[in-house]
Amino acid sequence: MDLEAVRTFVAVAEAGQFQKAAVDLSISQQAVSKRIAALERALGVRLFTRAPRGAELTIDGQAFLPHARELLRVAERAGASVRPGRRPLRVDVIASRSAQSSLMRGFHRAHPDVDLDVLMLLDIETAITAIRSGAIDASFRAVAAPGRPLPDDIASVRVLDEPLQLLTGPAHALAGARSVTVAQLTGHRIWMPGIAPGTEWGAYYEDLVAEFGLTIEVTGPNFGSDALLDTISDTPALATFMGEHSRLIWPAGHGLRRIPVTDPTPVYPHSLLWHRDNPHPALATLRTHLATTTARHDAAGTWTPGWVIPPSRRRAGGVQRGQRGSRG
Repeated sequence: MDLEAVRTFVAVAEAGQFQKAAVDLSISQQAVSKRIAALERALGVRLFTRAPRGAELTIDGQAFLPHARELLRVAERAGASVRPGRRPLRVDVIASRSAQSSLMRGFHRAHPDVDLDVLMLLDIETAITAIRSGAIDASFRAVAAPGRPLPDDIASVRVLDEPLQLLTGPAHALAGARSVTVAQLTGHRIWMPGIAPGTEWGAYYEDLVAEFGLTIEVTGPNFGSDALLDTISDTPALATFMGEHSRLIWPAGHGLRRIPVTDPTPVYPHSLLWHRDNPHPALATLRTHLATTTARHDAAGTWTPGWVIPPSRRRAGGVQRGQRGSRG
């Protein structure tokens, strides 16, 4: 059904005259008559009768009027749902308890007037496809694995380098340490069943293993964070990595330990990705917020060569863009 014809019908019904409706719609009276005639042909009924005072609704016209008004209201809502500035800003994060989710909570507190949709996609390819199609406005990712650059129409900026921590149970050999060096982790089993092949975090941990000679195991099904925490608590031989800003809750009886990793400190690089032509005004607001509330970085890129914090910078308390450290 032609929505412009429906809009014209409602205008005539409310004005009571074809001429007055034409003025209200800024079109000619002839155009109004043609639209009404086309709508009547499509519906198979007469909608108006000519009267001395103008146009009067027929019985069928009276029956159609409330539905016509509802059609126009639905069309307006449909347009508003995708109109930049009128629809929510859609942002992808990897997990609800991740540092990325914390960044979005901070943005929401600072800008409560911005409507948000926060969702979770599995991998960077899915996220980029969603960005390019307009299904989402932005995604937090580790950018891309080395040798797999972003498409030219996708922009990115590094927003946070998150230090890794070691998570152990109470009986683990390193459980009593206030911090551990990367060298001390050699020979210990680090269990991370959530690493999926082909993902950017999978490539990140492959690089970590290659650089420092660590042992990271991905065996077994991934039953989620609760099952991971249960296993780490009960198994003295296993530990896992987690981000410093990850928000995990476990029963007090688990006795889990979060231990900083130092000399050097591996960091997970979080970047924001978006389409260069995305016009949503809240996207610019989000980028400005992240630029002013998180550590600044020189490049939007990859974890190579800036994915560790040298010991001198870590002791100074600065989470900054580092240099690749040596083993041990």
